[in-house]
Amino acid sequence: MHRITTEERPGWRAQAKEFGFKFHSMYGEPYWDETAYYCFDLEQIEQHLEAPTEEIHQMCLQVVGQVVGDEALLERFQIPESYWDRILRSWQDREPSFYSRIDLAYDGTGPAKLYENNADTPTSLYEKGFWQWLWLEDKISIGELPSTTDQFNSLQEKLIGRFERLAADHPNETLHLSCCKDSEEDRGTVQYLEDCAKQAGILCKFVYIEDIGHGEGDFLTDFDNQIIERLFKLYPWEFMLREEYGPLLLKTNVSFLEPWWKAILSNKALLPPALEDVPRPSQPATGLVRGRNGDGRCRPVCEETNLLLSLPDTLSAIGGQGLGRDRVFFWSGWVATRWGVECF
Repeated sequence: MHRITTEERPGWRAQAKEFGFKFHSMYGEPYWDETAYYCFDLEQIEQHLEAPTEEIHQMCLQVVGQVVGDEALLERFQIPESYWDRILRSWQDREPSFYSRIDLAYDGTGPAKLYENNADTPTSLYEKGFWQWLWLEDKISIGELPSTTDQFNSLQEKLIGRFERLAADHPNETLHLSCCKDSEEDRGTVQYLEDCAKQAGILCKFVYIEDIGHGEGDFLTDFDNQIIERLFKLYPWEFMLREEYGPLLLKTNVSFLEPWWKAILSNKALLPPALEDVPRPSQPATGLVRGRNGDGRCRPVCEETNLLLSLPDTLSAIGGQGLGRDRVFFWSGWVATRWGVECF
């Protein structure tokens, strides 16, 4: 693994404004950083990143299957008791998931290790799925990268493909998409997903979380009083279950993306020490990030960071001519992140 410095593209901030990338800087500091990219060999990508991600993902799903039917574990996960049956039914009915993001630590010397499973409200979609493709095309066009350069990134195609499957299962239904009003990053993420859904042939409508109403007959409605049947919500279940309107969710017939059972998969209690007594099918070679005292216990991480590499908050990859066919570059960001867009 190598870190390679590079020059910023001239005028990229004006370009970001043109394409609606309003959150390239946040809180007075840069969020998008294109001053370096990372180089990996193929073994690192396939064996150190992809394989551990799949293993961890399957392990986490098996833990969900154990937790949903265990009252003691549900209490440990701090899931309000009134929602236990609905979450269990969601899992048993195999309510479809759309995507997850598994955040890993990787130092280039062995299989990546788990920090957290952001399975409910992951962001960074726009900058990974679209913006860094634009970066690659610009770098090629100005001659800084060879024309044969490719990117280890198929996120947008997978998102559209997943929307197409959902559309086939629910034809002619409107998909409402929602987030809170106070976050440009969340609004940009949801707008990007809306564009992907429209490319998959889905009729979409946006509504802010704060504008969702309680209609007669215990329906959820949008700002135009249209009944909401399917809702993608960039708002975590851990908040929704504690909102004043939480009990109303049990009465509605809304199909949520992400589904109810993601309240388990995205829960920080999924990681040790909270689940040390839950049997696992195997102990993956990936393991978990060790605590500061080296006692082998996982330190639950609530923020989406990559502490080992201290990388900027975007991910991209390119393959470079002249470095050998087993070489791949990663663009600055969550190198130890892989996006799963389907759980079943």
